[in-house]
Amino acid sequence: MVKNEVSKPTSASTKARKKILITQPRPESDKSPYFDLTRKYNVDLHFQPFIKLEPISAKDFRKQKIDIAAHTGVILTSRNAIDHFFRMCEEMRITVSQDTKYFCITEAVALYLQKFILYRKRKVFYGADGSNKSLFDAINKHKNNEKLLYVCSENQQDSEITGWLKSNNCDFSLAYMYRTVSSDVKEILDQNSYDVICFFTPSGVKSLFDNVPKFKQNGTVIGAFGNNTSKAVEEAGLELGIKAPQPQAPSMVAALDQYLAAQTKKK
Repeated sequence: MVKNEVSKPTSASTKARKKILITQPRPESDKSPYFDLTRKYNVDLHFQPFIKLEPISAKDFRKQKIDIAAHTGVILTSRNAIDHFFRMCEEMRITVSQDTKYFCITEAVALYLQKFILYRKRKVFYGADGSNKSLFDAINKHKNNEKLLYVCSENQQDSEITGWLKSNNCDFSLAYMYRTVSSDVKEILDQNSYDVICFFTPSGVKSLFDNVPKFKQNGTVIGAFGNNTSKAVEEAGLELGIKAPQPQAPSMVAALDQYLAAQTKKK
């Protein structure tokens, strides 16, 4: 359990109803599959972002000397990246070509493009299972003819993606359009005991220790989405108990479902 530095014993009634912390904003729709878990397993789900994003201004972006319009493809690994890409284009008064290709980490991220473009009239590609490998498969078919723009955080670009782009001789630019900073969640961690905490970025893991430098796992199950997040969890000295994406668990919801199902069988 999590209780700041040292966990306190929980009562039998608390143990009977697991408390799970999702380090992301609460879904806007009650139809989110996360809420299916609450009904299916009688668990308490808490949502609290551990990080917040600060936009990099167009003035500062210009210092990177990147010509957005010169790129024929854009790599997008999150909805945040999409938001900031189109924000930057608007601030810099850049009209994105209708021929631009979009390479997205998942279908959900790809569909988010509909907020900004006429989806059917653009060329959109996405990974089959949410993994970097499936994203690479999507890029690989086009990489020889494209000049790619990888939109990412100033302090959180995916080293596996940049490594693959370099090793496969892709023509690409790293475009820092926002930066990630830790949110103040110390009070939340201090006032609640959690059986499971799920992380989605390395910065989320960093935020945990920024808020509670002497954090001890003490039996809390740690979940991580993405290879870099899993690596950050392990490098922080924590034991990883839930990992996604996996072949049978392409999302964190699916991974939690498997974990909770296994725990139910143990009772």
